[in-house]
Amino acid sequence: MPDFLLQTVFNASYAASYMALIAVGLVLIFGVMGVINFAHGELYMAGAYAIVFFYAWQGLPFVMAVGLGLLFAGCLGILMELALFRPLRTNPLGGLIASIGFLLILQTLAVLGFGLRNQNIPPVSQGRLTVGGAFLTYERLYVIIATVVLLAALWLFLRRSRFGWALRACAQDREAAALQGISINQTARYAMFIGAALAGVAGAMTAPLVAPSPFMGHGVIVTAFIIIIVGGIGSLEGAVVAAVLYAFVHTFVTTFFDGVIANIVGLLLMLAVLVVKPQGLFGVRERA
Repeated sequence: MPDFLLQTVFNASYAASYMALIAVGLVLIFGVMGVINFAHGELYMAGAYAIVFFYAWQGLPFVMAVGLGLLFAGCLGILMELALFRPLRTNPLGGLIASIGFLLILQTLAVLGFGLRNQNIPPVSQGRLTVGGAFLTYERLYVIIATVVLLAALWLFLRRSRFGWALRACAQDREAAALQGISINQTARYAMFIGAALAGVAGAMTAPLVAPSPFMGHGVIVTAFIIIIVGGIGSLEGAVVAAVLYAFVHTFVTTFFDGVIANIVGLLLMLAVLVVKPQGLFGVRERA
């Protein structure tokens, strides 16, 4: 039984890692730009297909392919900011609808380029870390390590760099930030690139484990929205904590019961948090 529980903890830690990357990217985009990006799950999908093309088809080293996936998703984010969100900055509903349209475009391009079938990717490593009767494959361990490194780097960037301070200032009050000479367009590009790149690297790192498909972003975006609502909309720390909480609850319920019940429990968790604390675990209560 202890080995079984430890194995579930390993599985939950892996799930929490890539969920945290996706959710943090989504929160960063919303916090700085004030838009709900429904195409965020497709940026995750784009990172996964970058691995299919560069690693499985072209034979590039996996680390290089992951880097290219990060850049590809980040560039897609900049394209979205320039073509969709900037022209519709004063129309949040229009930006939301535009992101749905971009979602459909990316799905169609994935189908045309790679087909409808799930893509099987050669394993990166056959090794695994064994603790008693539980094990953690190196592929999943790489995801956990990469997440810790990337989130730590993001934390340092936001708190120790000039551009990081600009992003945080825009997230708190865009008008006041503009009055201080901060370029809203530039900070929006940074936020969109970083947020999209985090989703892309999550897709790239997990691609050998999930068999990419054109519609893999659907479930991911629903989970990401649950996480940011539980953590508190606009809170990066809340997104990380909520990702861990959701992943552990979902994994344990799936292990002991089944996936359908786990999805229901995840929604109930969100509702429970909203009833007790409507602003989320780390959200700031609005003043009356």
